[in-house]
Amino acid sequence: MNCSIADMRHKEVINVKDGSRLGCVCDLEIDTETARVVAIIIYGRLRFFGLFGREDDVIIKWQDIKVIGDDTILVNYNSLCRTKGPPRGIGAIFGQK
Repeated sequence: MNCSIADMRHKEVINVKDGSRLGCVCDLEIDTETARVVAIIIYGRLRFFGLFGREDDVIIKWQDIKVIGDDTILVNYNSLCRTKGPPRGIGAIFGQK
């Protein structure tokens, strides 16, 4: 199945381990030497309407993706692998870490 980066942004990511909805694909990590997708990135949810930044980003390695469907992406994701993203929202303005 061929899928563009723009199409990936509209797909919802579901964890097959517990059936939880992780969110929609926000970004991709690409290896520039091989031109292959290494991981998909889901930005963390907003905290208090975005005034206090976001939760940690979810980074899912390409090998953890099980199925890419028309509307969803099924992944085998271990929830202990969250990564702290760059500060966004008002926290970025005031230098919160």
